[in-house]
Amino acid sequence: MKHSPITVSGVEVTPLCDAVGPMGPAIRLPLAEMFPGSDPADDQWVLHFHCYLLRDGAGRLTLVDTGIGGEDSPAAGWAPVPGVLTDELAAVGVTPADIGTVVLTHLHSDHASGAVTGGRPVFENARHVLQRAEVDSASGAVSDLLLTPLKDQLHVVEGQAEIAPGIHVQHTPGHTPGHQIARVGDLAITGDLVLHPVQLADPGIHYVYDDDQETAARTRTEVLAALRAERATIATAHFSEPFMRL
Repeated sequence: MKHSPITVSGVEVTPLCDAVGPMGPAIRLPLAEMFPGSDPADDQWVLHFHCYLLRDGAGRLTLVDTGIGGEDSPAAGWAPVPGVLTDELAAVGVTPADIGTVVLTHLHSDHASGAVTGGRPVFENARHVLQRAEVDSASGAVSDLLLTPLKDQLHVVEGQAEIAPGIHVQHTPGHTPGHQIARVGDLAITGDLVLHPVQLADPGIHYVYDDDQETAARTRTEVLAALRAERATIATAHFSEPFMRL
């Protein structure tokens, strides 16, 4: 699906739609159960799986999230596979080897599985930025299938950090221990800080699959309040439209 890029503080931000579809039956619940206390207008949640390509004035490329991955992705049990991120990149004239930095908002399978295929890094020339808390909490298949192949390319940060000129990450825990968002000027690429529009209306609404629902709600409330105060734009992972002005 084609979305138009925007330019923020001299950085071109292009949404890439890796996939579109509902959650599979393995984890699908009624929306009122996935977001307890909400009253969604429509019980059918069709997720859009967005990644974001950032191109600065010098032509350096940063990718935020790597999507679902192939048919054998760990996400295959619940998300639409395969993801089409490499096709989306090709459509804007970019190959995986062109990417210099990859920001993984967190290690859930629909955000990070596209970083590795056949046991090898897809973005062979890229640093892969993760929060220390995310790396430290990884275990089992996540560690074996993602972190081990990427071990020589990991760039581990703690808290807020500038990871490329004009591009920062900010630790936003709760959905996972090391969840992070990416900032470019007044744009925030939010990963799973906000999953559904009901959480914009009430940031205190929990999401059933947050690792720590209380921390996630507190983080979401604080971060959205700060973003609203600066009249920022958010770039979301799962809304139908990638950009929204707060």
